[in-house]
Amino acid sequence: MIIPENELKDFLDSKVLQYNTVDFIEPDPISVPHRYAVKEDIEIAGFLASTIAWGNRKMITKNGHRMMDLLGNSPYDFVMSHHEDQLEQLQGFVHRTFNASDFSYFIKALQHIYTHHGGLERIFTTHQTDDSLQPAIEQLHQLFFEIPHQVRTRKHLANPAKGSVAKRINMCLRWFVRNDNTGVDLGIWKGIHPSKLSCPLDVHSGNVARKLGLLSRKQNDGKALLELDTSLRILDKNDPVKYDFALFGLGIFEGF
Repeated sequence: MIIPENELKDFLDSKVLQYNTVDFIEPDPISVPHRYAVKEDIEIAGFLASTIAWGNRKMITKNGHRMMDLLGNSPYDFVMSHHEDQLEQLQGFVHRTFNASDFSYFIKALQHIYTHHGGLERIFTTHQTDDSLQPAIEQLHQLFFEIPHQVRTRKHLANPAKGSVAKRINMCLRWFVRNDNTGVDLGIWKGIHPSKLSCPLDVHSGNVARKLGLLSRKQNDGKALLELDTSLRILDKNDPVKYDFALFGLGIFEGF
């Protein structure tokens, strides 16, 4: 279904208005960082919840909240002050291929990031380019695995340098950067403009984008992400990733 170009923006804008509402929050993984008011708690909660954001949406959200419960509902404090024996309480956690050993490493790596690199926001603010955050994701990947780790855990943090669309971290960045006063995205990072965000591209959003003529590349890879970003920035150069709500809603709720 190709919608005429002169009608496409109005159609997608209407879908953004339909889905970008507070009703979106509760059944979505974004409800996990919404539990908190302190910036660092929001960052840790959002980063961890987005890390496991693949598979069934209900299960993702449930396990994201379980992560916070295991961290004593004080994620930043746990990350910064935990002792090795406290990581044992994470045993038994599993979401698909992300298990307790991965969870434990992510806690250690986040402590390393906040202790030695100024935190997540500083990495992205420092390494953003004029039109992209993908190089900053590459930098995060490098810094995140500076300390000893199992090779298997590396697959749980995407690296655009390897051609990844980095769907989960791009979703997390949408949460942290966008703030359009609807109450959904959290907008806690002020030093990055929403125009630099990339769409969280996955099977569903990719299929919808192709049906709408926003994406022609058949495989979901870095080149497809660039093509989709370019299309969405033509529709709205200042806030292109608001259309994630439209693509998601059309794919998941409307079977478009």
